[in-house]
Amino acid sequence: MKLLVIGGGGREHAIVWKLSQSPLVTEIFCAPGNAGIGKIAKNVDISSNNIDKLVEFSLEMNIDLIIVGPEEPLVEGIVDTFRQNNLKVIGPTKQAAQLEGSKAFAKDFMKKYDIPTAQYHEVTTFEEAKLVIEGYSYPVVVKADGLAAGKGVFICENKEEALSVIKQLLDDKILGDAGKSIVIEEFLKGTETSILCFIDGHTIIPMVSSQDHKRAFDGDNGPNTGGMGTYSPNYVYTEEIAKQVEKEILYPTLIGIQQEKMDYRGIIFIGLMITEDGPKVLEYNVRFGDPETQVVLPRLKTDLIEIFDNIIDRKLEDTDIQWSEDGVVCVILASGGYPNKYENGLEITGLDTIENELLIFHSGTIENENKIVTKGGRVLGVVGIDKNVQEAREKVYANIDKIRFKGSFYRKDIGIK
Repeated sequence: MKLLVIGGGGREHAIVWKLSQSPLVTEIFCAPGNAGIGKIAKNVDISSNNIDKLVEFSLEMNIDLIIVGPEEPLVEGIVDTFRQNNLKVIGPTKQAAQLEGSKAFAKDFMKKYDIPTAQYHEVTTFEEAKLVIEGYSYPVVVKADGLAAGKGVFICENKEEALSVIKQLLDDKILGDAGKSIVIEEFLKGTETSILCFIDGHTIIPMVSSQDHKRAFDGDNGPNTGGMGTYSPNYVYTEEIAKQVEKEILYPTLIGIQQEKMDYRGIIFIGLMITEDGPKVLEYNVRFGDPETQVVLPRLKTDLIEIFDNIIDRKLEDTDIQWSEDGVVCVILASGGYPNKYENGLEITGLDTIENELLIFHSGTIENENKIVTKGGRVLGVVGIDKNVQEAREKVYANIDKIRFKGSFYRKDIGIK
């Protein structure tokens, strides 16, 4: 099979790495890819948002299966366009992708299908927000309705901060159209967990649990980012909670997708908060998570192509999906200044000094004059695998300082129980 993976981050590197292990695969292309992906697949110089060119390339190269990594092309309807051209693709249609594309749509969906989540209000004007905010205690969560590359969620400690964020989103338009409508939401206390699931419209099968660390600095301090590190399995995700999630969240989500007549053949990511009152949904994502994928796929023992084929054919229930008992930890090495302003084009050294038993997934890199340089806020994911999370994290932290580029930083508390 000839495959096309769309995207150029750490998630896509992990997907390409896992797919390359399948005996069913002869060739993998990645658009646009990155310096790390280029070592195991053929990078194609097409943006992940250039739907017409991606379709043209897929038809020209007789691509057998396409896997869409990022959310933006999914929300724009890339799956619909591929299917109109008789191309096989993993991902939800434009209608189904609204579960990530609009926070308000997702919250309304949860409410309609009785899926536990935080109380919320959608507002479109500052005056309306001022009235709504009176009904909330602090901290309170303010979310841009649209896509904001992981930077559209604000946890506000007091009323003054909340009104300032709301004004910046609705009036100053700091996130453009993504913030033309916002969701004000009750703050949930507890432990986050990420559950990625395979879904074919008839069946939903959860993958192994993981936990992301969103804040930039140790101790969950600093601004929200796209994710500074992950580990799997998540300590708090017991068998009992897993059964509760299946009954109260996964099954009702599947029923909702069926009732709304969504064509959803791909991955659904459910961000959960395990609260004193049980698990509640923070958000849906309609694709593999980043950096969750970097710790989940190394534990997958079943051929990913076999799973994808059965998703396309709506035969997921026939798939025996096996996982390892390993602990996996991914620590993100980021550019100085991220998630705000940072410098690109900095040479990365020390990649060849890392122990072979570690994986390095490139997130924001490019090859330039035979050197690997930075091209993004999150640059590399350093991944350790061992018999448990503690030993996996020790492997990562024993090696990560061997990799250097100007201004780099990372969190030192990923995976601590």
